[in-house]
Amino acid sequence: MNNAGFQISLDLYGRLCVVIGGEDEAAHKTGLLLDVGAKVTVVNPTLNVAIRKLTAAGKVLHRGRRFRSTDTQGAFVVLNTLPDDKAFAKSLRALSEAERFLVWSIDQPELSNFMMPALVRRGSLRMAISTGGASPALAGTLRRNSEEIFDEEFEKYLDWLGGLRQEVQANEPNAEKRRERLKAAVEGFRLTGTVEYPAAWLEQKTPGNP
Repeated sequence: MNNAGFQISLDLYGRLCVVIGGEDEAAHKTGLLLDVGAKVTVVNPTLNVAIRKLTAAGKVLHRGRRFRSTDTQGAFVVLNTLPDDKAFAKSLRALSEAERFLVWSIDQPELSNFMMPALVRRGSLRMAISTGGASPALAGTLRRNSEEIFDEEFEKYLDWLGGLRQEVQANEPNAEKRRERLKAAVEGFRLTGTVEYPAAWLEQKTPGNP
């Protein structure tokens, strides 16, 4: 049985977060951290173009060498994007227990103490999708499908709702009337759809298979 974990959102504003690695995955995670106001240090001998630009702009601190245990001093979260190095991920997990920081290692949930769900982003919407480690590939597919559903009109609708909420809170003193107006603004909204399964799953469901 996979451990689905306990879903929370971390306030990383102004907190030190360390990203280990310098390729596409490191760039993606660095961008997510910067979006929420984290202070980001990237540790790797080399960087891809995206992270080099962030470093040149002063948005990211770069340590151009291999990781050292002292790099985690004061860190709240450490993201290890180096694949296929279980020994390093194992040592990093042990260090996290000793130094009291959160650590995530790519494709190694058993050596991480938190999971990073696939994140759907559209305007102010943030919707996390996790399979509890059962299939990160499926979580990614669900994210892409969801981003097609939540289109530009949804983003405008959500912005309108935010403006309406501010207007109602500022101008309607009656709490019950505030709730009624805000509830009416979402009545009729409905998310519908169908699930299409891949051939690999349908084939295993043929007679004789459990």
